[in-house]
Amino acid sequence: MTSESSSAGTIIKAASACVWRDGRVLLVERGRPPGAGAWSLPGGKLEPGEEPLQAALRELREETGLSAELQLLVGIFPIRLVPHGFDIHCFTGFAAPGEARAASDARSVAWVTPEDAAGLPLAPNVLTAIKTARQMLRL
Repeated sequence: MTSESSSAGTIIKAASACVWRDGRVLLVERGRPPGAGAWSLPGGKLEPGEEPLQAALRELREETGLSAELQLLVGIFPIRLVPHGFDIHCFTGFAAPGEARAASDARSVAWVTPEDAAGLPLAPNVLTAIKTARQMLRL
């Protein structure tokens, strides 16, 4: 796990994948803390020596069984919790063919429109990442 210290505590570097297919974005329902029960983009902590893009692709594969062509960095989204926080590098692009299925720490997966996503219990920054990615990809 890659992390650094700050006055706010330990900041853990993480990555996520904002993956699209047919105008819908892939979300996972978290099965374990932090955020159990919340819907988020597939993602998680960087492993030692791992780059954020590699982590986003690995987490997508581990949580959903899918691969993707991640083209753009949407942004780095901070989540500050006590005693630590996360800096999540979010990448966006299009899903490769295949069926998404819940695996790893995902309770379930769903392809949703951005409008439908707004009605779900979302993890922090997810809706902002979805809206930004949609604009970047001109969807």
